Amino acid sequence: MTRFGTWLLLLGLITACQSETHAVFSPAPAPTPHTAPTAAVLQSADIPGGLGVCPGSGPMDVYLSVLETSDPSLAARLSDQWFGLLKTGADAGAISIFAASSSACQAELGATTNVRAMTSFVARFADSSEADRAWQAGVFGFAPPPPGELTPGLTVGTSTGLGASSFTYDRPSVRLACWRRSVYVAVVVVSNLDLNTFRAATAAIDRRLN
Repeated sequence: MTRFGTWLLLLGLITACQSETHAVFSPAPAPTPHTAPTAAVLQSADIPGGLGVCPGSGPMDVYLSVLETSDPSLAARLSDQWFGLLKTGADAGAISIFAASSSACQAELGATTNVRAMTSFVARFADSSEADRAWQAGVFGFAPPPPGELTPGLTVGTSTGLGASSFTYDRPSVRLACWRRSVYVAVVVVSNLDLNTFRAATAAIDRRLN
């Protein structure tokens, strides 16, 4: 081999070694897992004093099973609504009810005219498109109002503080919020509690919906 050929061979080896030495491979960051609905719904730390957790609070299948023993008719109606969400793509759901009296635990979504109570529901979907379709269709009978509808106590969109896909109702004894965030749909129903408590409850859930 000529001196020139030897020089080319050495140069090639040096270049290859340098390439191997300086090659940096950065692994793709793992996606942040979506919060489980059982962790997204209202927790004891979110609730004002004087309210206790109702039996069955947790995964939807557990809640519906407990409710069936006390009110089979209500359990059947809520089961149908939950199965409807499953058909539209929900892969998990949870509910939590906190009340000052056990009588509210057996009321639909804990809503009563004379007992302080707080109910939250969260369903998770495979993607945001599925979640939006479910929200548009209605969650437990609560569907977005038609554009331009003017109803006392109704707030729609970003004015709720819960994003564009949201609406709230403010009634004398019951306040309701229903919204879609990321791959979730959420509902909060607050009975006989003040507006600040209601807003704190929705904010607590909303920041968990990733």
